[in-house]
Amino acid sequence: MAGHSKWSQIKRKKGANDSKRSAMYSKHIRAIQAAVRSGGTGDPAGNLSLKNAIAAAKAATVPVDNIDNAIKRAVGAGEGAADYKEQTYEGYGPGGTAIFIETLTDNVNRTVADIRAVFNKRGGSLGTSGSVAWQFEKKGVLLLTDTSEQAQETAIEHGAEDIQESDEGLEISTGPADLYAVQDALTAAGFAIESAQITMIPSNTVAVGSDDAKKLMTLIDALEDLDDVQNVYSNADLPDEE
Repeated sequence: MAGHSKWSQIKRKKGANDSKRSAMYSKHIRAIQAAVRSGGTGDPAGNLSLKNAIAAAKAATVPVDNIDNAIKRAVGAGEGAADYKEQTYEGYGPGGTAIFIETLTDNVNRTVADIRAVFNKRGGSLGTSGSVAWQFEKKGVLLLTDTSEQAQETAIEHGAEDIQESDEGLEISTGPADLYAVQDALTAAGFAIESAQITMIPSNTVAVGSDDAKKLMTLIDALEDLDDVQNVYSNADLPDEE
């Protein structure tokens, strides 16, 4: 979602019920193991994809032991281990909203069939490659509750591109390559990072009414429930009550 969505997403993840949380953990474990296999190492210092996957898992409150065990299993996995490929899909939701989906799959035919079925059932439509991707840009996003001038100055000095302040704290945007430089600088200065991860930010947003917002959230929830789906992004600007 647009606006203060990153804060809302963190709250949703932390407030998920046990079954939702278990499924979410499984997605992060899959992403970590895929990153180890694709990057050829279990050391995040030499594997940026793994570093991103670990940061996303920690933001979703995946226990550190689960993360460490996933890396160990992936490092020791033989040829029989599942080989997950990154695949993206694009589509349209209620109210003319754009939806961008990231997946990790070992069966593309199954994944696209599942995604198409959700779109058809929930009032959306699956688009072609490139139909909405141009509306999103990959960015690093950090969240911290400290809104002090020192925190903002530290972030700017080390590569922050934009800073949004709200009642919940600071949302700092960076280029993907600058995310960890900003994070390390803030951590070294004593600021506690709530979340730091690579994400997709919409270049423009679409305001949707309450009815379309509810339909869109139902569609996104159904997409996120699919085992192969890792992340779902939208350019919707939701009403405050949603």
